[in-house]
Amino acid sequence: MEKRIAGRLNRQVGVVGLGCWQLGADWGEVDESEALALLHAAADTGVDFFDTADVYGDGRSESLVGRFLKERQDDVFVATKMGRRLPAQTTEGYSRENFLAWNDRSRRNLGVDTLDLVQLHCPPTPVYSRDEVFDTLDEMVEQQRIAAYGVSVEKVEEALAAIRRPHVASVQIILNAFRLKPLEEVLPAAAEAGVAIIARVPLASGMLTGKYDKATTFGADDHRNYNRNGEAFDVGETFSGVPYEVGLEAVERLRPLVPQGATMAQFALRWIVDQPGVTVVIPGARNVEQARANAQAADLEPVDEKAVAAVYDELIRPHVHDRW
Repeated sequence: MEKRIAGRLNRQVGVVGLGCWQLGADWGEVDESEALALLHAAADTGVDFFDTADVYGDGRSESLVGRFLKERQDDVFVATKMGRRLPAQTTEGYSRENFLAWNDRSRRNLGVDTLDLVQLHCPPTPVYSRDEVFDTLDEMVEQQRIAAYGVSVEKVEEALAAIRRPHVASVQIILNAFRLKPLEEVLPAAAEAGVAIIARVPLASGMLTGKYDKATTFGADDHRNYNRNGEAFDVGETFSGVPYEVGLEAVERLRPLVPQGATMAQFALRWIVDQPGVTVVIPGARNVEQARANAQAADLEPVDEKAVAAVYDELIRPHVHDRW
């Protein structure tokens, strides 16, 4: 698999990684043995970047990744997140005391002394202007609690503020065929600064797999059911904030662009990999077959950029472009 490096991250990683939210919660139940099998299957196909968070299944995802690390001798990179354990998202909650407690918990879950990368997990916007937050993160690097830190953001403005911080190593942002706004400023700024771009929600909560239709239903424990209107967290996390019917129409417009022998999901992932400034894309998977298929997207030829942009401009832009 092709590998890329961002200066501040100081580490090469494969262009297709694995997002591990599904192994914790909010997507329906994933059996423990199946979860471990898909982690190994991803690594077998060249995936070496695994993204999790301390709140995915209240630590279940981290713990499963930690078990995987013990079983695997490969040199893999694990990114986790902290901040969403707060009962309410307040700027004051992003404190040194909380950071150290969350960090200790993640290190126990993952079974490591030093975390490869810790990302602030979509914090309130004012957090990005608080020097004490980033001073504490610098201290944690000095203490070898973490090797590097970054942020996971909701908005373009938050990403740009983070990039201006001299020691932020990565920005994780929603980027897919339904979210083109980061291409305008965020990716060029990150490339210039040497900040890694981790593309999250790459398949728009599965919409860009092309497998859904008007009759598709989702379980009660699946955010694609209970967060359609942002009832539990930012609505942009569910189908990238695109109304379900609009997303279905856009997928049908994109479907003829999928290369012969490839899946819609692989096409969507390849489009992200093609964007200058992207370091790694992190699709999730619920089984071994999906994990392997996602990794194979890196082998496709580049896709038709203008056609994707045309569908976005006509159908998607009015719903999302000015919101995030």
